[in-house]
Amino acid sequence: MARIKSIHHVAVVVTDMDKSLAFWQDALGLNLAEVREVVEEESKVAFLPLEGAEVELVMPTTGDSGIAKYLAKRGPGMHHICLEVDDIDGVLERLRKKQMRLINENPRQAADGRRYAFIHPESTGGVLVELYQV
Repeated sequence: MARIKSIHHVAVVVTDMDKSLAFWQDALGLNLAEVREVVEEESKVAFLPLEGAEVELVMPTTGDSGIAKYLAKRGPGMHHICLEVDDIDGVLERLRKKQMRLINENPRQAADGRRYAFIHPESTGGVLVELYQV
């Protein structure tokens, strides 16, 4: 049976990457692994790894991306929690059988080959949940 392995990351939407990094990196002392543009999601992401997980700061690069719309509606802050799974197709099938609302019926593929899909907050008690198969 497909299973959840761990928390992969927590994503925070930001309006100003430099100002946000001043808190997460400079004030808290987290190490910045990299900042990368994620073209398919129209965003810039800063990766701050921790033992067993990471914090991701996400900033829109266009005014009409999903992240930009989220930011305009809800403001900066917690965006989603990402769970690493061993079989994303199996987890999505289980969720469909339980009639959970999915944002992505089928996994999307990131530039680095990872497969991911989002579960709608309506089915999770208000939290946007991402599934990641590394």
